[in-house]
Parts: sequence; structure tokens; C-alpha cells
Amino acid sequence: MSQKQYLETGKIINTHGLKGELKVEPWSDSPEFLLQFKNIYIDETLHHVLSARVHGRMVIMRLSGVSSVADAIPYKNKLIYFDRDDAVLKEGSFFIQDILGLSVIDENGTQLGTLTEVLFLPANDVYVVKGEQEHLIPAVPEHVKNVDIEAGTIVVSLIEGM
Repeated sequence: MSQKQYLETGKIINTHGLKGELKVEPWSDSPEFLLQFKNIYIDETLHHVLSARVHGRMVIMRLSGVSSVADAIPYKNKLIYFDRDDAVLKEGSFFIQDILGLSVIDENGTQLGTLTEVLFLPANDVYVVKGEQEHLIPAVPEHVKNVDIEAGTIVVSLIEGM
């Protein structure tokens, strides 16, 4: 399964302050994830990150060549991307993008369907698996036994009665 090289990681929702900083809504497990990048991409153009800091649930980012509110305004509502080669993930972590479309099987090897969506709920994420019937599987170790991106499979333990 081919992987996208550049992944969406957030959206610039506004300017911040008078020096051209950008307020970014992060699309990751935590806003701190964005702090690791020295480069981001907007409209397929490379931008160097001069500074980035967490501000509540947002990230305030300053880019080279953007030094005033007037410079920052054109970036409002733009998506930001990162190069997957620049990302450092914790052991056992993966990008949601990489597991969508994987085949989902139970512990007995029975094909359940394909992972089509991940729901981000307060208690935990939930995998939506579509096959002959739809399964909602909590994305916790008790139910997700193995994710093998190379093999293209996710092994799950179904909830009793499913």
C-alpha cells in the first residue's frame, strides 16, 4: 500500500498578533506534535518555521517571509502539510492516513471488512469497519491486537455479542 509523502496536519484559522504569526488548528493527537517541524508546506510550497509554540489547543507559528498581519492574511484557511520523513513518532504509533483502507480480521482470521474511518471520541478513538456488516471497534489494546501496515492488516478482538 503506497503512503502519501506529505500529510495534512492542520489548518491556519487566523493571524495572531502584529508580527505575522499564524494561529494553527492542529490535526494530531496533541498540539505539541507540530512543534517538531522546521519546515511545513502550504499549497505545495515549502515554508521554514522560525518559531512555534502551543497556545491552548492551538499552535502559534511564525514562518520565514511572513512578518506582518498583511503578510499573514493570505494564509488564513489554508491547510498545512508536513513531510512524513520529518516526523518522529513514538514507538508503536502510526498515522491514521496509513491505516485507512487496511483489511480488518478477527483473532480467528475471519475477514470483517475494511477500516473506512476513525471516530475521535472523548473516551477513545473508534475504528469503523465496513464489510458484510458495519463494526465499531474501540481503538484500545483490549480490542486492537495488532496493526501491521506492511501486511495491510489489523487484527481485532470483537466485543462479546458483536
